[in-house]
Amino acid sequence: MPYRIAKSFEIETGHLLTKHPEKCRFPHGHSRRVEVVLAADTLDANDMVCDFKAVKHALADFLARWDHAFAINTADPQFAYFQQVYGERVVPFTDTDPTSEVMAKAVFDELTRRLAARTPVDGYLIGQHVRVERVRITETSSSWAEYSP
Repeated sequence: MPYRIAKSFEIETGHLLTKHPEKCRFPHGHSRRVEVVLAADTLDANDMVCDFKAVKHALADFLARWDHAFAINTADPQFAYFQQVYGERVVPFTDTDPTSEVMAKAVFDELTRRLAARTPVDGYLIGQHVRVERVRITETSSSWAEYSP
């Protein structure tokens, strides 16, 4: 059985769901918790899966881009308007609604890509023995979505 660690992040995001039949098709926001779980079959030289600070550094700039930003489907008829008005604070999701499920997979894919690069950040390196096991995004106090391969 592998060792596991989890790191949580708090972000504020706005979005709208173009394909939704009810209220969620209008702009609204969420206080989200992003939880990543990393696993390893062995521990590193410090007897850890990896340092929690390494996980924080690995995702810091990616999640900062989403924090206090507006996520929107590029196929939404108002996409160009929102991008013009809010510029870099718009996070485009190409031809897909930025649901919690889609966002969880995007975080999973980005963290997996960053781990594969094995680039140290501020002196922290996550070893080759570490893999992303799952990502969970909480949308409300009673609702979350999770992605794992």
